[in-house]
Order: sequence, then structure tokens, then C-alpha cells
Amino acid sequence: MQFIHLPQCSTCKRAEKWLLENNIGFESRHILEDTPRPEELKEWYLVSGLPIKRFFNTSGNKYKELGLKDKLDTLSLDQQIELLASDGMLIKRPILVEKDQILIGFKVDQWQANFDK
Repeated sequence: MQFIHLPQCSTCKRAEKWLLENNIGFESRHILEDTPRPEELKEWYLVSGLPIKRFFNTSGNKYKELGLKDKLDTLSLDQQIELLASDGMLIKRPILVEKDQILIGFKVDQWQANFDK
């Protein structure tokens, strides 16, 4: 299982602490040093069943600087995926990648439900 995060992000720190406290093994991946490639993002999007917008860090400065709130709907899926892959700061984090499950952002109840299966 991959835990894709930004080490200084407070939400990512809480998620990592939760994983450790629950004895859940993971491989750590720094989102800026090893930014997800377009192929990975497309696969995660397809596996997740979520809208592509959920993969964007809509509260981030980069998202706001680029004015993506008004632009995203004008871009194709492939263009949005390429945009995400161009800068790890545009990607919502953390991301937990399992074989058939993708968790985006950290919500304790959602993560707990995933591991209670």
C-alpha cells in the first residue's frame, strides 16, 4: 500500500499517525519528490470511481493562483490529469493506494470503514 503525502502537511501527519496507531503497513511516497505520473493518476481515477475534481487540492494556493475553479470544466479528462501530474501541489493529499481502493484526503471514518472490511 502506498501512502502519498507531503511530510509537512498537517492532514498528512494525522493520517500517517492514524496508520501507525492502527498497525497498518505502508510505503511512504513524497508527493513532490515523486509526483504521480499521468498513467498512475488515470488508473487511480478509474479505480476510485470519483470525479476527477476530487483529485485536485481545491483549497491550495497553486489551484487558486491558476484560477482553476473556473477553468477545470473547460478541460478534457486527459488535460486535467496532465495538469495534476505537472505539480504535486495541485493534488489532494494524502492519497492511500491499495490494489482496488483509493482513498483521497484524510477522513478518519472513511479510512476506518475501509479497513474494517
